[in-house]
Amino acid sequence: MLLWRQLLCCPALNEWHRSSASQSLFVHRYKRLSKYDISQTVFSCCGRRLFALGCEFNQNVTHNSNLYKKPFLESFEETPLLVAVLTYMGYGILTIFGYLRDFLRHWNIEKCNVAREREEQRDFVPLYQDFENFYTRNLYMRIRDNWNRPICSVPGAKMDLVERVSHDYNWTFEHTGKVVKNVINMGSYNYLGFAENTGACADAAIESTQKYGVGVGSTRCEIGNLDIHVELESLVARFLGVESSMAFGMGFATNSMNIPALTGKGCLILSDELNHASLVLGARLSGSTIRVFKHNNMQSLEKLLRDAIVHGQPRTHRPWKKILIVVEGIYSMEGSLVRLPEVIALKKRYKAYLYLDEAHSIGAMGPNGKGVVDYFGLDPKDVDIMMGTFTKSFGAAGGYIGGKKELIDYLRRHSHSALYATSISPPVAQQIITSMKIIMGEDGTTLGIQLSENTTYFRRKLRDMGFIIYGNDDSPVVPMMLYMPAKIGAFGREMLKRNIGTVVVGFPATPIIESRARFCISAAHTREMLHTVSHPISPITD
Repeated sequence: MLLWRQLLCCPALNEWHRSSASQSLFVHRYKRLSKYDISQTVFSCCGRRLFALGCEFNQNVTHNSNLYKKPFLESFEETPLLVAVLTYMGYGILTIFGYLRDFLRHWNIEKCNVAREREEQRDFVPLYQDFENFYTRNLYMRIRDNWNRPICSVPGAKMDLVERVSHDYNWTFEHTGKVVKNVINMGSYNYLGFAENTGACADAAIESTQKYGVGVGSTRCEIGNLDIHVELESLVARFLGVESSMAFGMGFATNSMNIPALTGKGCLILSDELNHASLVLGARLSGSTIRVFKHNNMQSLEKLLRDAIVHGQPRTHRPWKKILIVVEGIYSMEGSLVRLPEVIALKKRYKAYLYLDEAHSIGAMGPNGKGVVDYFGLDPKDVDIMMGTFTKSFGAAGGYIGGKKELIDYLRRHSHSALYATSISPPVAQQIITSMKIIMGEDGTTLGIQLSENTTYFRRKLRDMGFIIYGNDDSPVVPMMLYMPAKIGAFGREMLKRNIGTVVVGFPATPIIESRARFCISAAHTREMLHTVSHPISPITD
């Protein structure tokens, strides 16, 4: 040990370790050393230095391709410089005009439609932060008509929209009384086409309503635990391949209310930078220390894991009570898949826990529709907490958590969603049961195959047309980059004129130079529908 300390403090060694020829030998010797005396080396001064050198080498290591059974293909093309400059210029011009309009509103030259402080309350702490609402007043309002459109049908492959108009630049809307019929729905998370009012699922839900009614009127721990809930949870556990599961009435609350029950003060949460708001809220409510790693960047995650083990908690340097890695299966704004095999490998290496949110991937990914775990051919037991929602692939509402029986029994006693929230509505539970049995192939259908074919066709079609597409090649979430702010509103309006309903997304939901249109592919879409959608995109964007 003394010899190693002298070597590590030697300037000659610092020069030696920089050479590429010495890197493999140095790492090899470090591994041998760590086997014999890890407690003395890692937490000593020399061990920390050696640890840093190991981290430096690791940053140059490519992804472990041997962990994947098939190619993992994702594309995130960098914004072209000219497009980035023009996009910033567009936002700059909008900002200048926004300040001009605010000046006119201040002097009552232009009518102000936003809430403002009363004159007699000027000396009080302001309720309305004028600058914080600047973007909403002057940028968002100009294209507000692209969002919150009311529909008056099931959100299936096609839908009906209530027509509305605005006479004050989108501050208020009026319904004309007309209905826009047969709009191709490219915005709903109806991945497997279960969002319908006819068919086996709808018939079963009607029958369940007649038997149980619509509401339960109680929590699960009181008198709201019906036999249909027990059947649902048993089916979910069998579907996921885990020991037990628990269902909740709201997908957002499944994350935000259960993470605080799993971690607390003295625990560390490592969260992907693009995690959903429900995961972020749950992590904050838990009181745990939160550290964010770069999206799908295993080097960034491993560095945080190493630092957490070496340094422990701030100030006291005591070991963390628990380290929880939180990731999603499919990231809904990027269309990317989690690098789950690598995450599991790191989780095992550093003895951490893994929380996997499969809200968008369950039912939509994998040969058996069981999510990204099934897609990568992994063992469900390697994921400590499996979370998902019923709001997308199942055409219903609510969420679930699956895992070991001890975990689920603990959540039944400590989860706020379990103790204080009303039970899932019986017809909703029946919708989930019926659709899940269909996904499991008990009726001989092949919805997953149809979704995969539609995804491949639509992504290839857009790429052949020259558009920049984000995400994994197998992801049913297809973000198409628009970049410039003027294109956000124009694209959504022009597509609707052609009876195509799309979702457009801009800042602050995305980086300021990465505005996009997001298409959600469904197994209910026909090849003709997808061709109809792709055909007008090129002339509209031009």
